[in-house]
Amino acid sequence: MAIALTLQSYFGDHCVAYDVMRHDRTSNSSRTAETCHVPGDRLAKGVVLKSGTGYILAILPASNRVALEAVEAVTGSPTALATEQEASMLFPDCEEGAVPVFGEAYGIPAMIEETLDVSRDIYCEGGDHRNLVHMDGRDFRRLMEGAERARFCA
Repeated sequence: MAIALTLQSYFGDHCVAYDVMRHDRTSNSSRTAETCHVPGDRLAKGVVLKSGTGYILAILPASNRVALEAVEAVTGSPTALATEQEASMLFPDCEEGAVPVFGEAYGIPAMIEETLDVSRDIYCEGGDHRNLVHMDGRDFRRLMEGAERARFCA
């Protein structure tokens, strides 16, 4: 699998240039960053959360964890991690556990950790466990315009 077809279309519709880095299969974003020799603070990962209002895609550096209480303070609603099955249902053209960070492409509201807004370039999952997408930070920020900004890392 290359990157998910939804992401390919989304990038094309928004005229975003990107590179794809192939790598050995990894089990989580921290291992992906290590395998690809990418700083963990420049690899954006998506974590699917459920709150009283529905699903939210939390986007944060691979080197961090979501602080649920911080998300709850922003949303004003109890929040929990979604299950792998729930996440797979939201991203049907992606492998289980390979959550992309572009919620808008899938109709899912997103919240981005503020620290990702300053990176010169960004890496993220392409929809499977073997391909990493790399793009200019300006393009990433443009694609994330609709996402709520907050600090929610542990």
